[in-house]
Parts: sequence; C-alpha cells; structure tokens
Amino acid sequence: MAKTRISISLDQAQAERIREHAERAGMDVSAYLVHAATRQMAESDAIEEQFADVDAVIARAEREAGEMSGGPADAPVDLTEQERREVEEALGLVHGRDRQGHRPGHAA
Repeated sequence: MAKTRISISLDQAQAERIREHAERAGMDVSAYLVHAATRQMAESDAIEEQFADVDAVIARAEREAGEMSGGPADAPVDLTEQERREVEEALGLVHGRDRQGHRPGHAA
C-alpha cells in the first residue's frame, strides 16, 4: 500500500511534547500521530453513531416546524404581568441565572 505524506505545523513546545509521548509509547512520531488520530476518529464515529437517532428526530422536528405557519404559535399572546414575570424567571433559570439575575459561579 502506498503511503501519503501529510505536513502539519505546530509550535516547538507541542512538537517536543509529541516526541516525548511517542518515545514513551515506544513509537516514532508518525506512528504515534496516526494512532492518536485513528483513536480520535473512532471515538467521533462512535459518538455520531450513538446520537444518530436523536439527530434524525431533531432534524425531522426542525423540518416540520419550518413547514408550519399560521398556527397558534403565530398568534399574539397576551400575558398578565404575573405570567410575564414567571416566563422571564423560567427562561432565566434555563439560561443559568438565579432569581437575582446572576449566573451561578460567576462574579456579580
């Protein structure tokens, strides 16, 4: 099988770390990088396969939502002031804000 050369650019510190890791693994740099890339691709493929059904459901829902028009979602909604506050509070929680509008773990 013919081999193909791929050229990459990286900073000196990265190159040295890769050389060190390859040496510890008993591999040359090319074999080490191919092994690492192959592992990463297998992991990505497994993740994509695991979520393929969910992705298909989402894509179908987005298509169906795009085809909808003139339904209840398009009608204006009149909320009471209390309902509006409750919706804003719920959305704040969904977006990671507490009742005072602060994001937990972030400086106020």
